[in-house]
Amino acid sequence: MTLLTEKVRDIQAAVAAIPEGATIMVGGFGSPGTPFALLDALLESGQGGLTLIKNDANEPGIGIGRLIEAGRVRRLITSHLGLNRTAIEAMNAGRLEVSFHPQGLLAEKIRCAGAGHGGFLTDIGLGTEIAAGRREIELDGRCWGIEPALHADVALVHAERADRYGNLIYRATASNFNPLMAMAAEQVIAQAYRLDAPGELPIDAIHTPCAFVSQVVQVDRATSEQGVRPHGL
Repeated sequence: MTLLTEKVRDIQAAVAAIPEGATIMVGGFGSPGTPFALLDALLESGQGGLTLIKNDANEPGIGIGRLIEAGRVRRLITSHLGLNRTAIEAMNAGRLEVSFHPQGLLAEKIRCAGAGHGGFLTDIGLGTEIAAGRREIELDGRCWGIEPALHADVALVHAERADRYGNLIYRATASNFNPLMAMAAEQVIAQAYRLDAPGELPIDAIHTPCAFVSQVVQVDRATSEQGVRPHGL
């Protein structure tokens, strides 16, 4: 029988293990659910050449916006950049490679990776730029595009509560992309405002089971929301 082990780590140590050039999924929809403390620690840790997968680019000066401004991001896979003028400028200047996917397709590509599927069939975007480079097949008299699943080396996710084994509970809209990404990466680092002892979380309220989580760090709500840097970072 495999015994569960506690996964609580120091935030700097957890992030320092992320390799140079890693592909990293980042939870969040705008600010809600974005693991700001982990992103600030990643900035301080110094890794570059990163590929980030996130629904959006946050805003200038916070979240992944800080990593883009520091030149740490080589490629961004996203749904939109509209709130981050510096990311748009970096893309237009050729300093940042950006791959766009409609939000639903992005979510499904991540979900398929977590479910162990190689991809899925869709008719969304056929004949448009969305489908550029996409393989197509005919099935039952209809044309379908093949969208491959989207995997990552690491996922950085934000939870409201966790226990020391890594079971996670998200709050309200902060759930967004976090549960999907926690299933689609080789390593998952979760930040949480509250850490409970094993057995204290209501079992029917757990959104991400500990089997998917590699490490969990506790962060201070007052210093990790909206991209405010935690003490010591």
